[in-house]
Amino acid sequence: MKLVRYGKPGKEKPGLLDSDGRIRDISHIIPDLAGEHLSPKTMRKIAKLRPANLKLVRGKPRLGSCVAQPGNFIAIGLNYHDHAAESGAAAPKEPIIFNKAPNSISGPNDDVMLPKGSVKGDWEIEIAIVIGTRASYIKESEVMAHIAGFCVCNDVSEREYQIERAGQWTKGKGCPTFGPLGPWLVTPDEIKDPQNLEMWLDVNGARQQSGHTSKMIFTIKQIVSYASQFMQLDPGDVITTGTPAGVALGRKPPNYLRAGDTMTCGIESLGTQANRVVAWKKGA
Repeated sequence: MKLVRYGKPGKEKPGLLDSDGRIRDISHIIPDLAGEHLSPKTMRKIAKLRPANLKLVRGKPRLGSCVAQPGNFIAIGLNYHDHAAESGAAAPKEPIIFNKAPNSISGPNDDVMLPKGSVKGDWEIEIAIVIGTRASYIKESEVMAHIAGFCVCNDVSEREYQIERAGQWTKGKGCPTFGPLGPWLVTPDEIKDPQNLEMWLDVNGARQQSGHTSKMIFTIKQIVSYASQFMQLDPGDVITTGTPAGVALGRKPPNYLRAGDTMTCGIESLGTQANRVVAWKKGA
């Protein structure tokens, strides 16, 4: 299934895509794509629905992030050899875990707002995992049973805040709008192999990143199992899994984001995003 959240910010409703790519409302089944409503039991219930019997959503409503209110928005750093190399870093021996603020999540086509004083805004196309079942100390062989679905994530970053301001990477990762998710939450039954997907990102129509999930240093199963050794993963938590080479930081000279730029990105079978970059605005 491809599940969506549609509507104005803060008032999104859950839906699913029918075979023609139209949104069908499922708000009478679950109130939102969040928390315990992402459980395997609920996903099976939704899978049994006949889309033709569900209310058709007219027009082209805004899409919100494909998951709401995660308790944790976890990220994995330097998880592709080529990105580690362009960053001047050695490939890690264990997954590098950091956090993005849960309220940095935004819709797949919403504006991305550079923070106040930003001079080194950057992009990162990534495949993200949404947890469906509580996971603690799980084995790699158990991971897929704990995943509700996969989605596209742009791990937007401010490199000056991340690298030059000392302390945790979180400083440059958790700004408002720095986590577009979606357009869809795609359930595992639709993805034959999440480690065999093409991924790409353009800025103003020019290709910046071309990657493949097979090139990860640590696989999705390894990442989820590893993270569960250090924290409890709850339904609705999001883990974004790292980016391939091609970020602005790694270019000579770097071509950091500016207001007016447009980022377009996508992952095979998971859909595409398009985000306009805007300058910081008080109260936005």
